[in-house]
Amino acid sequence: MNLHEWITEVVEARTRFAQKVAQEPLHDPGLVADALRRCEADRRILARHCLGTGVSFYSTACDGCGYDDCGPNVENLNDCPELLDLAHALGITDDELAALERPEPLFAIPSVKRTQATIPAEQTPATFRP
Repeated sequence: MNLHEWITEVVEARTRFAQKVAQEPLHDPGLVADALRRCEADRRILARHCLGTGVSFYSTACDGCGYDDCGPNVENLNDCPELLDLAHALGITDDELAALERPEPLFAIPSVKRTQATIPAEQTPATFRP
């Protein structure tokens, strides 16, 4: 479970709880409405700050944090400052945060050394030759 999934699980649990409380005869409608609005706001943040859907080696990036000329502003969804703040507000502990799985890219970005090792020297582009 990554950070996005953890937050989604907590928000859904809080939504279910607020809806259950709303069924009780002696509930404060204002508090229930506030809780449900907060859950909706959290879902909107989650919808913006999600795993990258573009280039596959940016598949771990946070789409909501955007991209600059060189790539994503946040390379791993678990490092997204918006999601980290949201998780903190929802009560994540340091141990829970450390135990979360980090999203892995769909495939590794080719390295120059790996390219040199698999392509004969005469076929390697001049810019990659030692």
